[in-house]
Amino acid sequence: MSLGTDSPPRIVKKIKKNHGGHHGGAWKVAYADFVTAMMALFIVLWVLSQDQDVRKLVANYFKNPIGFSNKGQNILQGEIPSLVKTNDISIQEARAKEMEMLKKMGDEIIGDLSRDSKFSNLMGQIKIEFVKEGLRIELVEAAKNLFFEIGTAKLTKEAEELLKKIGDELAKLPNKIIIEGHTDARPYSGGSNGYTNFELSADRANSARRALTSGSLPDSHIFQVRGYADRELRDPKDPFSFVNRRISIIIKYLDSNE
Repeated sequence: MSLGTDSPPRIVKKIKKNHGGHHGGAWKVAYADFVTAMMALFIVLWVLSQDQDVRKLVANYFKNPIGFSNKGQNILQGEIPSLVKTNDISIQEARAKEMEMLKKMGDEIIGDLSRDSKFSNLMGQIKIEFVKEGLRIELVEAAKNLFFEIGTAKLTKEAEELLKKIGDELAKLPNKIIIEGHTDARPYSGGSNGYTNFELSADRANSARRALTSGSLPDSHIFQVRGYADRELRDPKDPFSFVNRRISIIIKYLDSNE
């Protein structure tokens, strides 16, 4: 290499890379995403812990936020909005109208049965009242008028005709039906390892189901059949009373048909 050769000076450019360290912003974005995800998780867990009414209100809000009533309270603060509009009719108004319709139907059933001489002696044993799930028609046994042959799930002829007539009226409604069987507290012969009041109450509820659907009521209207034995006594003070032996027919509210 000649010392006299002119050559341009070599320039070495060093680029200092800034990795950000604790002054960078990438970690902040990741942290914000994490906090957002956690907040969403807590909201979901809160919604799942609420009752069915609150869950429906939240669902209705996300379906139609604009239609959500501005008169309501903030449900995230634990207060339920007073109105949620669905087709310009509030849930409360729709429920009130349905209760009025069910009460009218119940009154018509009682009226029709009372005019039929075959059932005149049973009218005092038919109880109609509203419960949480809907309108309940209850057939309560009495000492002189039994709906089932003693110790069996076999309906008497009167009871079978009565249930068929009720079923024909229920067929006019779109509502789903729940049938419950109840017994008194007398233990069934055979002990707890044999045939018990649980089996008897379930079998009686199914006998009532078959009678209800023997006419025009389609089987698809039956939502549930339940046997409670003596676990929900009508008269807890007298667990052996005849009034504890009954069949309950619950007409569910339309918004709880699912």
